Amino acid sequence: MKKVVVIGGSGFIGSHVADHLSEAGYQVTIYDSNYSSWLSADQEMVVGDLLDEKKLNQTIIDAEFVYNFAAIADLNESLLNPQKTININILGNTNVMESCRLNNVKRFIFASSIYVNSREGGFYRCSKKASESYVKEYQRAFGLDYTILRYGSLYGPRSDESNGIFRVIKSALETGIVKYEGHKESMREYIHVMDAALSSIEILDDKYNNKSIVLTGHEPMRVIDVLKMLAEILGISEDNVEFVEGDYIGHYVRSPYSYQSEIVRKLIPPMHIDLGQGMLQLINEIEKQN
Repeated sequence: MKKVVVIGGSGFIGSHVADHLSEAGYQVTIYDSNYSSWLSADQEMVVGDLLDEKKLNQTIIDAEFVYNFAAIADLNESLLNPQKTININILGNTNVMESCRLNNVKRFIFASSIYVNSREGGFYRCSKKASESYVKEYQRAFGLDYTILRYGSLYGPRSDESNGIFRVIKSALETGIVKYEGHKESMREYIHVMDAALSSIEILDDKYNNKSIVLTGHEPMRVIDVLKMLAEILGISEDNVEFVEGDYIGHYVRSPYSYQSEIVRKLIPPMHIDLGQGMLQLINEIEKQN
């Protein structure tokens, strides 16, 4: 049985990827600073820090594949904590790659973002862009093969306050107002976390070796249309759909590709969870938490 280590496997996307890897027959070890609430009986849990090089090395021994989902992913948190963002998103990721190199890991899978080639995204974008450069340089210098996954707007079960759709739904359930921090005409390509997780395992095929892959939704949607759909599902009047625009929010408006330095492939699941059905699922989960 092939061993796979999922760094950040207690989190939103990481926990779903870990579960799908287990279902696919891999021996899964989760490495995270927090104990996983979704750990299954056939998964191993290691609680550790990205800056603990010794524990990382011990955990990655005999691993064939290593994923790294551990990061400060919230744009606002990253804006307020640039040094912490560097330590976790850049230095922490480099520590993971060094452990992969020392343990002769077959391939490293790095969770990045569609923000990397955008003018937006703040310090979060900077950290992902820098880390992608390190990932590619490690391959050139040491032969550590990689796949970079550039995720778009994820939503779905196991999300929390750091996720935009989660915040909007939770607030709407509590206040009866669908409120969004951003521009009315913003465009997003939402992808359900379970669809993203399945695609994140599909890329273990050799044809994705040393490639950058975009994982987003099928088609761009205006945020206003998504919020109107949510309001209809919740039985809230469109008059109670509100937008709060700040001087610096950090999110792109029309497209993340304001500067595109390379051509990358977009992987779209042939079968996917409908956005409306996915939001209903998330609404039910949030209601159970309250």
